[in-house]
Amino acid sequence: MGSRVRVRNDMPPGHIRTPAYLRGKCGVIERTLGPFANPEELAYRHSGAPLALHRVRFTMAEVWGATAEIPTDTIEAEIYAHWLEPADAA
Repeated sequence: MGSRVRVRNDMPPGHIRTPAYLRGKCGVIERTLGPFANPEELAYRHSGAPLALHRVRFTMAEVWGATAEIPTDTIEAEIYAHWLEPADAA
């Protein structure tokens, strides 16, 4: 917990469970919720290999930039591990 991560900035076709407005943004893992079947695979009737699901906290400043009304407010989203990379990764 507490690791700083970046959401991959990918726009693949198909059934995606990661909000587009969070892609490319950095946040902090608030907690790990456990392994769950990958919904992106389940949508196509594949087995859905288990993946870690993390709750990630983002500041409004990170998500909305200069247009954030209260930059220090936060939003949390549940994001699967395969969408996350270390925040210092390019």
